[in-house]
Amino acid sequence: MITCTRTYPKKALKLLSLNVRSYTVVGLDTVTNSLEIPKHVQTPSYYRNGIPSPRPNSIDIKTDEQIERLKVAGALAGNILDKTLDYAQVGMTTDELDKYSHNLIVESGAYPAPFNYRGFPKSICTSVNNVLCHGIPNTRPLEDGDILSVDVSVYHDGVFGDCCSNRVVGEGDATANSMVTVARDSVLSCLVHCRPGASFSIIGKTISKMVHDAGFSICKEFVGHGIGEYFHGMPHVYHYDNDFGPIMQKGMVFTIEPILMEGRDEMKILSDGWTAVTADGGRSTQFEHTVVVTDSGVEIISPHR
Repeated sequence: MITCTRTYPKKALKLLSLNVRSYTVVGLDTVTNSLEIPKHVQTPSYYRNGIPSPRPNSIDIKTDEQIERLKVAGALAGNILDKTLDYAQVGMTTDELDKYSHNLIVESGAYPAPFNYRGFPKSICTSVNNVLCHGIPNTRPLEDGDILSVDVSVYHDGVFGDCCSNRVVGEGDATANSMVTVARDSVLSCLVHCRPGASFSIIGKTISKMVHDAGFSICKEFVGHGIGEYFHGMPHVYHYDNDFGPIMQKGMVFTIEPILMEGRDEMKILSDGWTAVTADGGRSTQFEHTVVVTDSGVEIISPHR
């Protein structure tokens, strides 16, 4: 699950032609009742009231013990993410995906981290076509050619695991398949530059070059974030070209999760207060890994396809 920030410089980008659409522009649909959390599952601070505990005001360096717990949580999230995307098919609703993922999470003894986080009503985020992120699973059936991004986050043994991946459901057009591939490749490409002493700005510089060279835009409002015994914390990880950011140190744990856009890098939030969509109806997709800074680079601790 991604953090939103609006403190960024505006930059004009060329509007791609979206007049002829080969896909459905997605809006809001019926949201069913929230699922139950079994009594044996350890719950985070916000389970009852939706309000997370205060997070650190600065980047914290994780202990070896914390990193081991984060690896377990990240691996669990990644495994369930892969299973959920494999389960998705044309005609299935994202509400069905939510139930499937929810059951896998709680059967593993973990808590679905989005559930009641600041009031979010479901257990995963499912974002389709023009939905950038924070899509609430609903009763709309998936259609042939839809771009589906699924964000799975868990709370396990006192820490959070967070990841997101994507796929084209059925047979998509060339642009859809390209967006999915570029999103994944852009994250992996920036990892080779991440190590102790590197600036966090190298992440945005590397990702934005690959994404723009492929003809797409980057959503600037949503950023990666620190993670640990809190869901969202410092640092903010910007995915566009920037000169912000501190220097990486061994033991820092954070997410990298760019959102690619087919058209303009402008967005809006729908009336549910969560669903972020492209302003022009263009498609989008997201890919995310959580990483820990090691002695000589970074290690992915949310392994998934």
